[in-house]
Amino acid sequence: MSLLVEKAREQVTACIKNAADAAIKKGALEKADMGDFSVSVPQNREHGDYAANAAMVWARAFHKAPRTIAEILGAEFDFKGTYIEKYEIAGPGFINFFLSDDYYADILLDVENKGEGYGRSDYGKGKRVLVEFVSANPTGPMHIGNARGGALGDCLASVLETAGYYTEREFYINDAGNQINKFALSLDLRYRQLFGDGIEMPEDSYHGEDIINHAKAFAEIHGDEYINKSEEERRKALVDFALPKNIQGLKDDLAKYRIHYDTWFNESTLHKNGETARIIELLKQSGHTYMQEDALWFKATDFGCDKDFVLVRANGVPTYVVPDIAYHYNKLMVRKFDKAIDVLGADHHGYVPRLKAALTALGVDADRLDAVLMQMVRLVRDGEVIKASKRSGKAITLVTLLDEVPIDAARFFFNLREPNSHFDFDLDLAVNESNLNPVYYVQYAYARICSIFRNLKAEGIEKRSCTADELKRLTSPEERELILHIAAYTDEIIAAAKDYDPARITHYVCELATKFHKFYAACRVKGIDEPLMQARLTLCSDTATVIKNVLDLIKVSAPEKM
Repeated sequence: MSLLVEKAREQVTACIKNAADAAIKKGALEKADMGDFSVSVPQNREHGDYAANAAMVWARAFHKAPRTIAEILGAEFDFKGTYIEKYEIAGPGFINFFLSDDYYADILLDVENKGEGYGRSDYGKGKRVLVEFVSANPTGPMHIGNARGGALGDCLASVLETAGYYTEREFYINDAGNQINKFALSLDLRYRQLFGDGIEMPEDSYHGEDIINHAKAFAEIHGDEYINKSEEERRKALVDFALPKNIQGLKDDLAKYRIHYDTWFNESTLHKNGETARIIELLKQSGHTYMQEDALWFKATDFGCDKDFVLVRANGVPTYVVPDIAYHYNKLMVRKFDKAIDVLGADHHGYVPRLKAALTALGVDADRLDAVLMQMVRLVRDGEVIKASKRSGKAITLVTLLDEVPIDAARFFFNLREPNSHFDFDLDLAVNESNLNPVYYVQYAYARICSIFRNLKAEGIEKRSCTADELKRLTSPEERELILHIAAYTDEIIAAAKDYDPARITHYVCELATKFHKFYAACRVKGIDEPLMQARLTLCSDTATVIKNVLDLIKVSAPEKM
């Protein structure tokens, strides 16, 4: 949490504990084993800045009614040297604390001093975290689910960085295995069709336009040179031609989406350097494998899974899970990240326990692996869900989405809901330039503040630094609400990092925009005495700072004019 918020909360806690000690010394309370109590922010700010349940928790220990305990504590409160101004006893014994004007002034001064660094903390203590996201098969274009995963994973990494973790972003390229074999088959068939082979595409092959285009481009260079070559040679040539283009396409499309990875990790390297084979041997040595019908099985049921699974088929070929195990072993044991976070589709819910079971068998603390399971996305236009088929090649891709809606809207919208919730992406709303559009609403608040300063500058009025006494004049309910929301930003970042939920940040900034608009409607900035004007300009400026910090974090633009 922000240092000031933490300081105020600690002061409330210390005040209660000191009061209890003083009351015990005087004999007003008997000596007892007191339990821990909580200090929280009331939902209704009229009930104070903080509320404590100490009197409720201690009722049994002190053998007194909570309200009586609260009154005894109140008689011993000493607020000297704190932000606490007064207290009230509410209901059966809750103690509500109200903070002084100094606290509100110091919050604004803190934002002024930290600027673009406001909101950052050392909560993560520099622990190394690897966030893997998207990792789409390089056999075709990225689909709408990848668009959500990209925005979510990238923003999650930014949240973790802001919360004090050392964070890296990684894309895992599945350039080996069944999908590459199917890719080779599909390219081969399309290439042969160009020369009148009359072969039909199997139902389970790739039918996308991209496969046809690759085959045509290959034929333009090589003609029918590969028609009479062996199937193996022909397919290898086609994959060697098309796969790098697809991978570069992934990189280009994601860069357009403002996503840049620290590492592009190839699955094929795990096979080439022997890590996949090593993992099989290590699992054998763990004593948790067995042979059945000439296949090597992993006894996942030893680790709480509902069933065992095959590691190596009877034909000697490892299953897809083996390189996945090797990959995560590489993350945690070879590269020694403290935490690995995978952003996955919800259909991977059964995959994660199996992966964790294998890691545990290998001596890895499986709690170091976390998965964010992401629900499906539906595109909506004119209130109707857009239906498309991936198999027919008419799936909606990341590129086609970004052709229709601004990148700002895409990144913001995909982080409006927590990952495990289904999401309807409203294409009409995403391009709507009104306050109904949440990203437009937030950007407009920022632009409005910029406009205030531009207009005042045209009149020869500029913002100056304010004293704490001047900032203490910001006492209206709208001003106080806005300041308190600004103060909560660091806590929201930490909470989003804990929950792996960047949606907390988009909700936060939407609420910040709302509170600013309420303040601006209720409080004049121009045509008032100069010290109050400057105090309100500071509040405007600090609001703009926080809005921009949020938008920068989620890589959404902050326009100064709209």
